[in-house]
Amino acid sequence: MKRDDRRQAIMDLLVQAGAVDLDDLAQRFDVSKMTIHRDLDDLEESGLLRKIRGGATIESGTQFEADYRYRALQNTDAKQAIAAKAASMVEPGMTILINDGTTAGLMADHLASIRPLTVITNNLAAIKTLSDQPGINLIALGGNFSQKFNAFFGMMTEDSLSRLRVDIGFLSAPAISGTTAYHMDENVTRCKRAMINASAHRVLLADKRKFGRTALHELADVSTFQTVITDTLDPEIAAPLRDAGVSIMES
Repeated sequence: MKRDDRRQAIMDLLVQAGAVDLDDLAQRFDVSKMTIHRDLDDLEESGLLRKIRGGATIESGTQFEADYRYRALQNTDAKQAIAAKAASMVEPGMTILINDGTTAGLMADHLASIRPLTVITNNLAAIKTLSDQPGINLIALGGNFSQKFNAFFGMMTEDSLSRLRVDIGFLSAPAISGTTAYHMDENVTRCKRAMINASAHRVLLADKRKFGRTALHELADVSTFQTVITDTLDPEIAAPLRDAGVSIMES
């Protein structure tokens, strides 16, 4: 097996299992452990995995966000419910913005029947879902495509956002601690901040597993969002958000 094919196969295994063992990989691909070490080093340098003792993981950490494909398989029932609740806020004639998150991406399935509607997004999953829907004016934000995040980022994306204004922006965050939302990736953080600035009403989509966590980059104070849509939150977590004036909608 060629090197690139082997590394893609390692990523496919990680998407399914969440973690891989170095010895198992060496045996599976009939190569030396040193070869697998080099594969994992290069994949880690590309931001696709985290090396751990004896192998690698795709699970998110404070400085690492998991691959979109892996995140799309996690906590799907809660994400679907949050996406449906978010879509219920959208009315015909609105202009809305959807960010790169898996929960936000699921919103696209609920938007095709809300027409006419303008949807602006950098999320490739949402773009694919809405690209052939009549009555949907789809504006795809260009930029550098990230396979890991399944979305477009960078200077072109941020520049486009600086010239737009939408009725509602639906954004997600992988980590929320107290009243602060965080993200692991600098480029994604900048793009989300530009989306916040472009939105008249800002909605944060986050299932309960995102709360009580931090990450490398501070994204925004949660009070920046008028609404948080989540599943059932512990009262001790919800209280400071409500005290900050945030409306919490549970799916």
